[in-house]
Amino acid sequence: MFWLSPLPAGDRFTLTGPEGRHAATVRRLRPGEPVDVTDGHGRALECEVVGVRRDEVDCAVRRRVDAAAPRPRVVVVQALAKSDRGERAVEMLTEVGVDEVVPWSAARSVVRWEGERGARARERWARTATEAAKQSHRLHWPVVGELVGPGELARRVAAATLAVALHEQADLPLVGLVRGQALPADRGAGAGAEILLVVGPEGGLADEEATALRQAGAVVARLGPTVLRTSTAGVVAASIVLAELGRWDAPGVMMDRLGG
Repeated sequence: MFWLSPLPAGDRFTLTGPEGRHAATVRRLRPGEPVDVTDGHGRALECEVVGVRRDEVDCAVRRRVDAAAPRPRVVVVQALAKSDRGERAVEMLTEVGVDEVVPWSAARSVVRWEGERGARARERWARTATEAAKQSHRLHWPVVGELVGPGELARRVAAATLAVALHEQADLPLVGLVRGQALPADRGAGAGAEILLVVGPEGGLADEEATALRQAGAVVARLGPTVLRTSTAGVVAASIVLAELGRWDAPGVMMDRLGG
């Protein structure tokens, strides 16, 4: 999958720049091969390669796709993690289908995003999401939000259709929570519908954070009998929620060409 925005209106176009270079020199596409191009906002072109030059690929449009954004949106608030675990979480969250990843400076986060260092770290998250979206052939690419602290997180929780904070000592299991809870009819599938999953850092949520999240309206739930790494917990939680929403039931909108 390659990125191009805006998508061309005609039946032929040339993929140039970094995307063209990747298609021609890394992927080594040849005339007659299929290639998909998207703007990352639900619109895509199924194409055939008709010509290749150095750093450029000529494409003929065979089909246009315009996919509606899935509802409700699934958002993961991911606590900052040491080493490359944050980027690893972003990569996997993108692959499974999350709509937004929000970096969160939790009380027990070892890593702190400050100044230029923080800006570079967020850019790495965004770049990771972009590459993972291409690899997984997503038409709607996830948003990587701005870093939030306690106040902004509480506001996001309060505004969500359903907010769940993950805690290994919670009595309520996440499995079955979305399936068993009737989302409000006016918010469950509307443009503003949002399910928010809050993932703590290594060491988990601080007691005061769990209390604040409850007060803001979040349900506190556990994943299972084991304690997962912060880079894994959000992926597992999102997978459960996406499956219970039915978003894993349908094939991808660009899979019929492959017989999927």
